[in-house]
Amino acid sequence: MNAKTAVNKTTLENGVRIVSMTMPHVRSVSMGVWVHVGARDESEAESGLSHFIEHMIFKGTVKRSAFQIAKEFDAIGGQTNAFTSMEHTCYHARVLDSQFATMVDILSDIFLNSVFDEREVARERPVIFQEIGMVDDTPEEWVHTMMGPALWGNHPLGRSILGARENILGFDSQILRHFFGRLYQPDRIVIAVAGNVAHDRIVDLTAPFFSAITPGNGFAPRTTPADGHAIITRHRDLEQAHICLGMPGVSVHDPRRYAASLLNTILGGNMSSRLFQTVREERGLAYTIYSFLTSYADTGMLGIYTGVTPQDVAQCLSLIMQELQKLKDEPVPEEVLRDAKRSPKEICSWPRRARTVR
Repeated sequence: MNAKTAVNKTTLENGVRIVSMTMPHVRSVSMGVWVHVGARDESEAESGLSHFIEHMIFKGTVKRSAFQIAKEFDAIGGQTNAFTSMEHTCYHARVLDSQFATMVDILSDIFLNSVFDEREVARERPVIFQEIGMVDDTPEEWVHTMMGPALWGNHPLGRSILGARENILGFDSQILRHFFGRLYQPDRIVIAVAGNVAHDRIVDLTAPFFSAITPGNGFAPRTTPADGHAIITRHRDLEQAHICLGMPGVSVHDPRRYAASLLNTILGGNMSSRLFQTVREERGLAYTIYSFLTSYADTGMLGIYTGVTPQDVAQCLSLIMQELQKLKDEPVPEEVLRDAKRSPKEICSWPRRARTVR
């Protein structure tokens, strides 16, 4: 393997994996602590815990207050953030290479030593309610949230990553600590680093912190949802009707994911796609229309979103169904397939996530 593109890997005795790519041509370093735990690992009563913990990680440790964490990151010119998805939670930061050791110290501290203080839990609860309210007030976001239960019912993949309000009201520091201790196990943790820093130095700085995590009882098996076909509607007094259609897709491991990526590009992945040309350019029915892929470890979704005036809903849906039927009935012309292969794309788009903004 070319040394410039080599990915180095070290596995600690407790199972924590450290992977890195040295990039000597840059002056920055990015680090992410990835945990193989997300919203789909929650019971119905726990729905929202992964996201709540993501917020609380930044709210104080044994030796740093929430303000000190923010101040110390600002003092080194660092950028830090976090996000929760259905299958992962990630805490990440980026700094100049000269500040790498300080970043490791802060990021390791908040990940390993957060106290989940009850007063901070109470202060953060309304912040999460505001985040839920932001989604509720954004129809384009909300209609995607509705798509989960329409396709996967009450399975964890069908729920909102943000959780239910009644659950969040009942979460306290003890519940958060118990969930964190039970699921944040070393064999679920990957430390990923890229930038102007050598792999040996990364291991030397991170291993003393993360090797102290005690192995747990293993990863509880995830269940694969059955694909459903429900229609969910919600009335809002708006100018537009927001529509999201979903159908079974492919998993991140499915060998058909490459073909699915090309299909998504042809259907609604760019400005020359069939949906964009038919619905927007030829008919002028919508400002926004696109298709998307959401893939998980064992299942996935091919979706379509658009927003149109209420009187054009039937016509728009008819045109979408015509394009889907055309893909089933007619081979894709060679020149269209060739153009799709040339188009920059992700093999499978990352599942929708909840992000903590700092």
